[in-house]
Amino acid sequence: MKLAEVVVDGFDRIREVVHEAVEGLSPEQLAASPAPEANTIAWLVWHLTRVQDDHIAGLRDTEQIWTAQGWLDRFELPFPASDIGYGHRPEDVVAVRVDSADLLTGYHDAVHEATTAWAAGLDEAALDRIVDEAWDPPVTLGVRLVSVLSDDLQHAGQAAYVRGLVLRAT
Repeated sequence: MKLAEVVVDGFDRIREVVHEAVEGLSPEQLAASPAPEANTIAWLVWHLTRVQDDHIAGLRDTEQIWTAQGWLDRFELPFPASDIGYGHRPEDVVAVRVDSADLLTGYHDAVHEATTAWAAGLDEAALDRIVDEAWDPPVTLGVRLVSVLSDDLQHAGQAAYVRGLVLRAT
């Protein structure tokens, strides 16, 4: 298996969990919190997709799907265009409300498509490229990819777990 295939497979797995976590849920279920100040499914999926979009667009040196394809306007959230959810407070989490699971999966699928199209061209030499000098040591493309894959898969798993809690509560 080639490097590009491994990376694409990782993002495919995230997409699969995202779809399983939101499929068939109502807007109320997507916005339900399992406990006071806990993250909702809608926020978790929005956030993990925003992180992927932001970080991969930075690696691709392109505009984010969020703004390039009009998802910012479709979501109508009370945040700046650059907001990806880091540092959100409970009141920010509950502000992420959607009319349907399709909005979440539509945005995620658009980001997934751009991510995997780009990742399909990766080779091992690309992994050592420095992509962020704000850290010590500087962050390489390989480290950034692992960070995105790890963060996204954790949040997708959290969304799937919250789904189970929400469905059992109804």
